[in-house]
Amino acid sequence: MGRLLIVSNRLPVTPELHENGDVTFKENVGGLATGLGSFYKHYDSLWIGWCEGAACDRYELRERLLAEYACVPIYLDPHDAHLYYEGFSNETIWPIFHHFAQYAQFDQETWEAYERVNRRFADAVVEQLQPDDIVWINDYHLMLLPGMLRERLPEVNIGFFLHIPFPSFEIFRMLPWRERILSGLLGADVVGFHTYDYVRHFLSSALRLTGHDHTLGQIVIGTRTIKVDAFPMGIDYERFASAASSPEVAEKALSLRTDIGDRRFVLSVDRLDYTKGIPVRLEAFEHFLAEHPEWHRKVGLTMVAVPSRTDVEHYQRLKREVDELVGRINGRYGTMDWTPVRYLYRSLPFEELVAMYREADVMLVTPLRDGMNLVAKEYVATKDGGGAGVLVLSELAGSAKELGEALIVNPFDRADIVGAIDRALEMPMAEQRDRLAAMQERLSRYTVVHWAEDIIEAVEQASLNRRERAATRLSPEVEEQLLSAYRTARRRLLLLDYDGTLVGFSARPLTTVPDDELKATLRALAADTRNEVVIVSGRDRRTLAEWLGELNVSLVAEHGAMQRWRGGDWIEASLPPDTWKETARPVMERYVDRTPGTFVEEKEHALVWHFRAADPGLGPQRARELHESLAGLTENYGLAIVEGHRVLEVKPANINKGRAALDFAESDDWDFMLAIGDDRTDEDVFEVLPRSAYSIKVGGGGSLARYRADGVSDVRSLLDRMVR
Repeated sequence: MGRLLIVSNRLPVTPELHENGDVTFKENVGGLATGLGSFYKHYDSLWIGWCEGAACDRYELRERLLAEYACVPIYLDPHDAHLYYEGFSNETIWPIFHHFAQYAQFDQETWEAYERVNRRFADAVVEQLQPDDIVWINDYHLMLLPGMLRERLPEVNIGFFLHIPFPSFEIFRMLPWRERILSGLLGADVVGFHTYDYVRHFLSSALRLTGHDHTLGQIVIGTRTIKVDAFPMGIDYERFASAASSPEVAEKALSLRTDIGDRRFVLSVDRLDYTKGIPVRLEAFEHFLAEHPEWHRKVGLTMVAVPSRTDVEHYQRLKREVDELVGRINGRYGTMDWTPVRYLYRSLPFEELVAMYREADVMLVTPLRDGMNLVAKEYVATKDGGGAGVLVLSELAGSAKELGEALIVNPFDRADIVGAIDRALEMPMAEQRDRLAAMQERLSRYTVVHWAEDIIEAVEQASLNRRERAATRLSPEVEEQLLSAYRTARRRLLLLDYDGTLVGFSARPLTTVPDDELKATLRALAADTRNEVVIVSGRDRRTLAEWLGELNVSLVAEHGAMQRWRGGDWIEASLPPDTWKETARPVMERYVDRTPGTFVEEKEHALVWHFRAADPGLGPQRARELHESLAGLTENYGLAIVEGHRVLEVKPANINKGRAALDFAESDDWDFMLAIGDDRTDEDVFEVLPRSAYSIKVGGGGSLARYRADGVSDVRSLLDRMVR
């Protein structure tokens, strides 16, 4: 592969302009910048992101960032930047994705700014892109970017990782721009999340809102396959573990322990955000003191709250609430020599933070909703080397999936947190160390480097798979080869499926009437005396005759149960009596009653249960149940149950499209054969044709066809070129 292009909202460094005109760079702390700050420097890579800060010569700044940090800055219009970042990203996406819909703002102006900024990022990436580069896009600020890049550069290698939760479908569907966001994300080759819960939510939304189903986390769109998977982000484990024993941290830890004395030290470190559950945590500590007076003057909570979005009303109210709670607890329980809650409203330097981790007897990490929460992992890492301590962790933090040895709590259950604090303070040292050791062993193996390498490897594999599929894609070169063979042939057989091949699908099958343009193309193909045009369909003969009977083409109905050769009458295959319908119909109708949006279509020799309009999650489940319920019929009556695109069809087992196609294939000495279809029933056609035939599968999935087309439009375009 080529280089690694990391794309995120901000760069890992921020320029600072000094009074003397000099510009220096300050490394950003937290999240992605900390996690990948050292990692990306070991790759042939660039980091592309929004550059705020120094008001200096932009060209000079760009050159220095590129030379010193391998960073490419993007400069945004201040008004757009405000609407995109403070507006749509943090007043719409952040609350919705964290299940705080009551705080979400739905504003068209901020959405349009979000689109413009994502397009600005796309311009910057395209400007830097070289063949075989991997583009790794990060987080909720840039969810449209994968789709924008895919539209401009279809073969680009794209990974996307979301660092916050992905919400349940019922919450996500509230977004007016939900389909646009999903379309943007599905432009990536790999879409990654911290936990499988978020993967599941995403797959559910993709199915229900875009109709794209998945198989084992893989979504097929046209000839592209998108891998959706969980990649739990790690930390730079060695950095925290080694820092805990460094002289600088040891000195700060000694000073801290001197201040604390022999009291037990409970620590809480968060950004001051409504998703972190800080008021509930404080109320739980207050109730702990009320219920356990034996711990008065023996324990203290140090709460670090890093300022966040101080100009936003929700956050201002939150700070006032936290200030009042701290004041109330200290006023009610504090003494001259004991302050129950020590409140630090600021960020901490690295050494001071690690010193606090090292000395904390109990770490309270109880967010109401959190993508991962690396603070929990950092705390565990600083205890490496025999330290003791207990982690109390919210079950709604992504890290709870990995840190099962912590005391896992429901962050909305105050009593649960109170009980965990008491248990943590009473836990024997041996048990504390055993629990920490198990978590440390796990975290030390799966570090942030392993996490990043896993994502890159997944993108590389997806790229390799795409290139392998591209070898069979109906490319311009393959299309020219096909057209050349077609034009020089004397006798040509064209076997064309109807639904999903010549027309798109619809929840109402009778609405997919052939349009005038399609009829004109088929008429022109049939007018050539060298051609035999055969529509090989699962439709009943009445519908085919009504829609296509005026054309000089041959028709195959109900997968081969009936054939009408050009200019002739309908010929029925030798079929068993349809008495089986009286047994199957009540079973299928019972599933119609249980599954809104479904119906039974009765053909002359088949029954079809349609579930295209059913709930996307319920329909496939009911189809599996119905398949099992009908299984006995297949043995007793010689029937087959065929699964198509959101349909389940029961028909005679000795009938399939392949047998019908073989009748036509053996009827003449063809020197050109073309078969096009989109689903399982068309595989029978591909199987019986000689290898020299041109066979084309429409869409993704396994197939015996030699080539693939993305969709109906590609098929229509090919047929149009054949008649020119």
